[in-house]
Order: sequence, then structure tokens, then C-alpha cells
Amino acid sequence: MNLNDVQRIAHLSMLELSQADAEALLPQLQTVFSLVEEMQSVDTSGMAPLAHPILFLRELAQPLREDLVTEQDHRAENMQSAPAQEGGYFLVPRVIE
Repeated sequence: MNLNDVQRIAHLSMLELSQADAEALLPQLQTVFSLVEEMQSVDTSGMAPLAHPILFLRELAQPLREDLVTEQDHRAENMQSAPAQEGGYFLVPRVIE
């Protein structure tokens, strides 16, 4: 990566970068890209994807509750106080003509 790459990325991102800013940003971007290259070099062909990065650490993982219906349908009771209703929906005056 060089300064031309930094300026091209800034242009594509619609960012205005001065030459000094681009020079300051270049080593940071090089560090990020070298980390990405290092991570891509790891052989993960035998690994199954994880739903969450810390699921393999049981003591750190947050237990998820079961997705169960815990509330009953109270639509009819809630609609009793509505001044106007139709088909289970509140009727309101038209605001936009």
C-alpha cells in the first residue's frame, strides 16, 4: 500500500484528505492490512463456523432464553377503550388528504 492507494480509498469514500493526513494514515492502514493478511493465512478449513465468537467459552457465553410466547393475546380487551375500531384496528381521523 502506498500514498496513491490511500488517496484513492479516500476518494472512493468521498473523504477529503490532505497530503499530511494521508501520510499519517498510511502506516495505520498498513498495520490493519498486515493483520488481515495474518488472519487469512490461518488454516480454518476444518473449523465449523460459530454463531457467536465466545460460544466455545461456556463460562463467558451469555445463555439465551428460549423463544416462547409468554403473553396472551389481549387485543379484544385493549380495543374496548377505543372510540372507533374496525377489524381489530383503531380508526383515527384522516390527517393527510
